[in-house]
Amino acid sequence: MDWRDDGIVLTVRPHGEAALITGVLTREHGRHLGVVHGQRRRAQLPPGTLVSAQWRGRLADHLGTWTLEVDRTPAAAIMDEPLRLLALVSACAVLDAALAERQPLPAVYDGTLAFLDTLTTPHWDAAYVQWEVGLLGVLGFGLDVSRCAVTGSNDHLAFISPKTGRAVSLSAAGPYRDRLLPLPGFLIGREPAVPAAVAQGLELTGHFVDRHLFAQAGRPQPEARTRFVEAYRRSALRPAAPLR
Repeated sequence: MDWRDDGIVLTVRPHGEAALITGVLTREHGRHLGVVHGQRRRAQLPPGTLVSAQWRGRLADHLGTWTLEVDRTPAAAIMDEPLRLLALVSACAVLDAALAERQPLPAVYDGTLAFLDTLTTPHWDAAYVQWEVGLLGVLGFGLDVSRCAVTGSNDHLAFISPKTGRAVSLSAAGPYRDRLLPLPGFLIGREPAVPAAVAQGLELTGHFVDRHLFAQAGRPQPEARTRFVEAYRRSALRPAAPLR
C-alpha cells in the first residue's frame, strides 16, 4: 500500500531511539498513524504542522511508515502568543482523541485548516469556538441555533438546551433558564466576540464535546483542552489595567 495526501500533524511520540510514531490528519484518508524514521527531535514536527505526506505499508491495516515533507508550521508564527499556542495544541489533541482512525472526513480537515489560518488574526479565539461547533456538526452532534425549540421563533435566542443542543429564546426559558447553557451572541451574528463571550462559548462547546465525544466512551476530554480553557478564562476575566 502506498498513497500520498495533504496532512496536519496531530501528535508525535518517541519510538525507539531515533523514530517517532506520528498521528496525522489527512484530507482523504482521515486520521492515520505511522512511523517517521530518523526524526530525533520532536520539535521538528510540532502539532499543527502542515505536511505533504506519503504513507507506505505492506498491508492496509499495518502501522506503516511516513515520509513527511513540511509545508508550513503555523506554531512558528505564534511562538510569542501562549494562548494561541494552547488553542492550536488543544485543537490537535481533541482531533487525535475524538476521531476514529482511518475514517475520511474532508470537512474536518478543511475546517481545521481554516482555523489554523486564523491564529494570526484578532478573532482567533472566536474561530476556535466556531471550529468546535463545526466539528460537532460533522460528527453528527450539531447545535441547532436556527430557531427556538419551544416557540419556533428566531428572535432573542439566548440559551442552549444541554440535552438537545437546541436554542431557546429568552422569553421561553422561564423557570428553566438556570438549567440552560448561555448562547453567546457572536455564534448567531448578533454580538461581538468579546473575551467574556468567547469564554461562554468555550463552556458551551466544552459541554457537548465532553458529552458526545468523550464521556460516552468513558474518557475525559484531553488535558490540552482543559489547560487552554482555564488559561483563556483567566485571561478573559482579568481586570483591565487602570489608565495612567
